[in-house]
Amino acid sequence: MNKHQRIKKNIEFQRVFKKGKSYANRQFIVYMLKSDQPEFRLGLSVSKKVGNAVTRNRIKRYIRQSFLELKDDLVPNADYVIIARQQAATMDFHESKKSLEHVLKIARALPKK
Repeated sequence: MNKHQRIKKNIEFQRVFKKGKSYANRQFIVYMLKSDQPEFRLGLSVSKKVGNAVTRNRIKRYIRQSFLELKDDLVPNADYVIIARQQAATMDFHESKKSLEHVLKIARALPKK
């Protein structure tokens, strides 16, 4: 994932939270905001309540890898902010990818196959 595909600044996160729409399941909350840029951007948030640093970093790696694998199917001109809930800490990569796909289908960011 390139640098220009990440949301890092607090102002950018707040804009997605305020103007975007949210969709959720038991493991993830997805905020999505349509924009006019050519590629999607991704912001991640994993609270300290989820686990220690190793667990939080593993969850973020899983989310980034899932988005890399789904990038051709995603709505390209949008900002996504993913918030991981505590249940995400116990999942392996395939379960977390399936859960993310479920939320993105609810958000209509992924076409139903």
